[in-house]
Amino acid sequence: MTTEQINILIADPLSEDGIFPLRQETELNLNVVVDTGLTPEQLIEKIGDFHVLLVRSQTTVTPEVIKAAKNLKLIGRAGVGVDNIDLQAATEHGIIVVNAPDGNTNSAAEHTIAMMTSLARYIPQAYNSLKNGKWDRKSYVGVELKNKTLGVVGFGRIGVEVAFRAKGQRMQVLAYDPFLTDERAKELGVTKATVDEICEAADFITVHTPLLPETRNLINKEKFAMMKDGVRIINCARGGIINEDDLYDAVTEGKVAGAALDVFVEEPATDNKLLTLPQVIATPHLGASTIEAQESVAVDVSNDIIKFFKTGTVTNPVNMPSIPKELLAQVEPFFELAEKLGTFVTQLTVEPIKEINLFYAGDVANYDVRPLTSNALKGLLSKNHGNHVNDVNARYLTERIGVKINEHKTTTAKGFTSLLTLEIKTANEVHSVAGTLLNGLGARIVKVEDYVVDVIPEGHLLYIRNTDKPGAIGRVATKLAEKDINIATMQVGRAQVGGKAVMMLSVDNQVTDEDLAFVAELTNIDEVKALTL
Repeated sequence: MTTEQINILIADPLSEDGIFPLRQETELNLNVVVDTGLTPEQLIEKIGDFHVLLVRSQTTVTPEVIKAAKNLKLIGRAGVGVDNIDLQAATEHGIIVVNAPDGNTNSAAEHTIAMMTSLARYIPQAYNSLKNGKWDRKSYVGVELKNKTLGVVGFGRIGVEVAFRAKGQRMQVLAYDPFLTDERAKELGVTKATVDEICEAADFITVHTPLLPETRNLINKEKFAMMKDGVRIINCARGGIINEDDLYDAVTEGKVAGAALDVFVEEPATDNKLLTLPQVIATPHLGASTIEAQESVAVDVSNDIIKFFKTGTVTNPVNMPSIPKELLAQVEPFFELAEKLGTFVTQLTVEPIKEINLFYAGDVANYDVRPLTSNALKGLLSKNHGNHVNDVNARYLTERIGVKINEHKTTTAKGFTSLLTLEIKTANEVHSVAGTLLNGLGARIVKVEDYVVDVIPEGHLLYIRNTDKPGAIGRVATKLAEKDINIATMQVGRAQVGGKAVMMLSVDNQVTDEDLAFVAELTNIDEVKALTL
């Protein structure tokens, strides 16, 4: 039995049943303190005495809080999102962050369906009218869900559950997700579609993506213009996926018949102008607010806390996994390289990935490469999954969406001490990238597709496929100069003289779609992509 006292601070309201595992634990000497509603200053002053901090969404765990947490070993988030926890600061200070990724899936899906049904039948508006003494049936003639088309943007755990319930209402379901394959869509009984196709065809649209740079304002003025007149919008995911100003205009102009919102860009959202519109119904971020969900997420995190102090491992880590020190010393130098390769190659295609091959050659093949594979998969998925994907859950998430993962080892590295190659296959394409570590110089990308290059994998890059003709490089540089885009470095590779070639340019600023189109107009340019590493 451990005699050292472990102090646990619960800073947000949690179900007492949910933290019951902590209360009843006898092998560990746990001191559970519940102190909710702390100001940031109060939390910073108090946190130094605690080994565990357990929160929901109200408390923000800032770098300042983490710096003050001299004894903190673990942060538990009783829920899915970790937007309110600075993961980088936690990792830098050696603090493990855990969450409960599955505990509120059912509640969030049910809330989405409830909001959609209420929106279709004007239930909140009719209720308020009746409460005000009116028996008004004519003003609240709704629409049925049966035979309507529901577009689900984001087809992860919650999106799948929403689709399952919508099909029970005999709705047709269009689903978009970057990793949704035709086979998976068929298996789930939905039709795979792009975001634009959903906007054009759906009667109801619900969003279930994480909030990332790629998904912020995903549903905006341009997307509303594509939609049917009378479309209805639901957001029970994250505020900011739908542009609130554009939604307001679309409702007031009559394009959107109504919207059901559980989340907002800024919360509390009591003064949000969308709430002034009678066509908009809203709840105060209640997607996970059921007795069952609150108990489930708290139980999951409580059990992980106990597991950590008994075994040193956790079930649902969000930042770094527990890796034996001996293995860590061997493979840690390759972590960033593996992740960069994943981040690089996933930006070369927009098609769903069906198969991933990782080739480990040279000295690195003598190690346990599973942590490196996890880092590569993390890079592959992070563009669309954000900070929900990490070193530990990357493989699980990849396999769950039906992607096959293969690892290959060989001691022959073709001139390199160690060489990592990452290949992805889609239904129609194959893309690959290879990298190594150079003594004293760090990570390098040394091959893209079949072309030999030497690229530092960081910052903003331009990937250009072209025909190897005189003047191609100069024309590209001139075009970029016209757009005031400064080239920091340039690498070119070709298979043969006059054949196909690539240019890899590092530039000082992110390149816009307009700038890409400007370069793509040039003669002998086949493709231009902007990459961010």
